[in-house]
Amino acid sequence: MADGRVPSGGAKPCFPPERPISDGNVSKETNLKAKYFRARVRAIREFPPFCGMNAICPTEEERLRIVLGNKTSVAPVEGTVQGTLSRETVRAKEECSLVRKTARTGIEELDRVVRDANAKKRDMKKKLLPSGKTSYENKGAQVVKDKGDFSICEQDEDSPAGQRPHDFQVILPPFGPDSSSHGNVRNKVRETQRLFQAICRKLLQGEEANLKKQGYLSRRPDLKAAQIIRAKGKEVNTGKQIIGSVPGVDVGDEFQYRVELALVGIHRLYQAGIDYMKDGGMIIATSIVASGGYADDLDNPDVLIYSGHGGNITGRDKQQPEDQKLERGNLALKNSILAKNPVRVIRGSKETKLCTLDARAKIVLTYTYDGLYTVERYMRDVGPHGKLVFKFELKRIPGQPKLAWKEVKKSIRSKIREGLCVGDISGGKELFPICAVNTIDNKRPPKFNYITEMKYPDWYCPTAPKGCDCISGCLDSKKCSCMFNNGGKIPYDCNGSIVDAKPLVYECGPSCKCPPSCYNKVSQHGMKIQLEIFKTKSRGWGVRSLTSIPSGSFICEYIGELLEDKEAEKRQNDEYLFDIGHNFSDCSLIGGLLTLKPVVQDECFTIDAAQCGNVGRFINHSCSPNLYAQNVLYDHEDKSKPHIMLFAAENIPPLKELTYHYNYFVDQVRDLNGNIKMKSCYCGAAECTGRMY
Repeated sequence: MADGRVPSGGAKPCFPPERPISDGNVSKETNLKAKYFRARVRAIREFPPFCGMNAICPTEEERLRIVLGNKTSVAPVEGTVQGTLSRETVRAKEECSLVRKTARTGIEELDRVVRDANAKKRDMKKKLLPSGKTSYENKGAQVVKDKGDFSICEQDEDSPAGQRPHDFQVILPPFGPDSSSHGNVRNKVRETQRLFQAICRKLLQGEEANLKKQGYLSRRPDLKAAQIIRAKGKEVNTGKQIIGSVPGVDVGDEFQYRVELALVGIHRLYQAGIDYMKDGGMIIATSIVASGGYADDLDNPDVLIYSGHGGNITGRDKQQPEDQKLERGNLALKNSILAKNPVRVIRGSKETKLCTLDARAKIVLTYTYDGLYTVERYMRDVGPHGKLVFKFELKRIPGQPKLAWKEVKKSIRSKIREGLCVGDISGGKELFPICAVNTIDNKRPPKFNYITEMKYPDWYCPTAPKGCDCISGCLDSKKCSCMFNNGGKIPYDCNGSIVDAKPLVYECGPSCKCPPSCYNKVSQHGMKIQLEIFKTKSRGWGVRSLTSIPSGSFICEYIGELLEDKEAEKRQNDEYLFDIGHNFSDCSLIGGLLTLKPVVQDECFTIDAAQCGNVGRFINHSCSPNLYAQNVLYDHEDKSKPHIMLFAAENIPPLKELTYHYNYFVDQVRDLNGNIKMKSCYCGAAECTGRMY
């Protein structure tokens, strides 16, 4: 897009004084009325997808992804291991009560209950399932926790599915105006992940309210979200266990919670690190989660030394360690040496991040699918506590995609970045330098004026918003005017991630009395993610991140020069035009349903980033994007001129190109004579028709 070509996608024509709505259906009457009497018809970016007049009215299938009420029942959680594994079923009322209490204290209390349950096994009534699975049974929703190869299913009457009445909904931006997850396994996996992540954010938002009112976090959002996903039947690849690659899961995919691995079928155990199954009369390993370090990452990056299961000090009472035994998961890994079957490897990496909620640093664990490995050999060794441990050497199968985290490590250690042609295109104006990398040819990025704020014309005098009076922060929806504008809730969680896709988000602005640390001030603080631009093979310059981006994170604003529509028509370069001012739709919640009230604007406006802009001008189009555009107001109240903020629609691994949908449509761009223009699309998505417009 930066070297003279319009990025891949589709386009809409400009019809004065009205424009076609987002579904691309233009009536013959409108076409005849327009008569193409303008000087030329531009191929421009329209109002952001799913925002303004393009905001699609939610439907059961596409928009209201999850609604739980009185009639909703929760399906039982599937067993995590098949074949030779056994579970012990406990129905004693005393133990169920203990398990129920653990939901308020988290994983440590669950560990304690597991030990207590094992100590009292002789006093409990057992119920063995045909497959060797067991569960704790009660009424309400289920919570699953694995301790090694022992799983507990807790029934919690206070869970979202168990409360009555309780309506729970999340609104997701679809992959694209014309795309659907049906029939595409990859998109089904992505849809499950997006839905899970959105539910977690919404649940976390509710837990923040509990923390402020009651002083504690009562539930783990990941376990609750898993319950809802299973209740809706949105889990993928959870039938028969799979050896090798899992359909729809790509190398490099990232997950924020262990339960996500189970929901997409890549690793079915919530805590145990070795998953296995019976095949050909013996148990073999199917997947492992390696949360420790890799041996010799840079010198031999495709070899993993994995420690076996068992023998460690666990729990509060610090039980004495024991020698590891060649059984269950350890035996399965040993058998895989002879079977030579591929084993999926998921790597867990720790990163320190600042929690906005309590201003304290916390350790965040991200899980990355590294691909398929084979178990080459195993060794006996003495562990840190003087006990016998097993170590397994796994080697990555050649021919798989490169791992982004390894490439990032190499670039950090290397003093000279390969292909680096510009050290910082922002000239020091951003928090992190934005470098330009070109390993394709010797071209440099085009020259333009880098700005960090919208450039408004002299005639524009925005009206400052009144602002809220929340001196101690925006907490009370009945008193905070900004929360009232957002439907009674702050649109972000404590991590600064957007909770729902909305036609318009109202952030607290300079007129508000709340502090700068207010949860409702996210996008106006600018970029917090280290980005870089890079030369693509077929689409000019693109944008990617050097770090992992969690779903819902703010990326950047699309910044440029604000123009009236008639002024934009005179611009020679129309490749960076972003129309924002045709229509707007107010969003309100009536009777639990989202309704849109269209308000037609007499004037239309455009953002032009050709001569002056920021890194957002380099973000390319995709028919299956990982970002989406969101309207935001904070420094004025003019709905016809919102800020265009880009947010992550899913977890995005390092060095993955950032893309959003330009909202172009095929057969909607015409030349001066009214003839349909065509341009090829090179986004490479499965849904791509091969045409930009």
